[in-house]
Amino acid sequence: MSPDMSNDDRLSFSDATFVPPNAPCWVSILACFLLACFYVGSLYVWRSDLPRDHPAVIKRRFTSVLIVSALSPVFVWAWKEFTGVEARPPLLALMGIRLEGIIPAVTLPLLLTMVLFLGPLIQLAADCPWGFLDGIKVGLDPWFWALCASDMRWLRNQVVAPLTEELVFRACMLPMLVPCAGPLAAIFTCPLFFGVAHFHHVIELLRFGQGTVSGIFLSAVFQFSYTAVFGAYTAFIFIRTGHLVGPVLCHSFCNYMGFPALSTALEHPQRLTVLASYLLGMLLFLLLLFPLTEPRFYGDPTPVCSLAAGSSSVCS
Repeated sequence: MSPDMSNDDRLSFSDATFVPPNAPCWVSILACFLLACFYVGSLYVWRSDLPRDHPAVIKRRFTSVLIVSALSPVFVWAWKEFTGVEARPPLLALMGIRLEGIIPAVTLPLLLTMVLFLGPLIQLAADCPWGFLDGIKVGLDPWFWALCASDMRWLRNQVVAPLTEELVFRACMLPMLVPCAGPLAAIFTCPLFFGVAHFHHVIELLRFGQGTVSGIFLSAVFQFSYTAVFGAYTAFIFIRTGHLVGPVLCHSFCNYMGFPALSTALEHPQRLTVLASYLLGMLLFLLLLFPLTEPRFYGDPTPVCSLAAGSSSVCS
């Protein structure tokens, strides 16, 4: 707990009387849908014949999504005013922007995600020509990070996309969904907006003829499935920790790692070691999923859980 919080403040989230929304749940669904359209639509306000990975296109889209992200809390505020929801935590706390429990929020969810990717990490280490000390030296080299920061694709995948997508699709949508759907249902509802939002890539792939129509749509279905599962995971982290920073760091890490290369692992020279690490990572992840996201590490109860009309195992 933060040292400047009084005992009354520490108990306020759980003791405060929660007033559920007056409006039906479709209002929350509509608000989330409009917010998703607002985010995706901002990517297409610029007319261009260049592909999405061109630096000029990326820079323009940075401007759009950063503006949308800055305005997205207005959706939550308007929803709160319209539905008449009353809750003690302030708006920013409901969106996971707070200092209480910040150190566990920065470290534990990322550690949990790295455990899940134990197999790919072992595989990456086995194939890397650098030694461990060489990797440490590169990671501490400011010129390396300056080079990364000058790469528009790196900035998009590792910084801007994780930050803006988690802010819009988790921090803004979950507070609107939890009061009417409950924490557990919200975890599985919220990613649907996130997954559907990624279908816009189909437009660009078709436009530039990057593959067959059937191949592009199969890829889109796979991406929807993957992003929906990932979205449920980061929604779970957000609700359990009540922090935005954990989902952002996990999102950035997953973007860096990509989807696990299982076919490559099956053909790896050290196949048994790599496959064993894949299995061990999955088992450890399942064992640590709830312990490392225990709400008491982050200020129990978390602000977003105070919006739940009843008790939920997800919040405790």
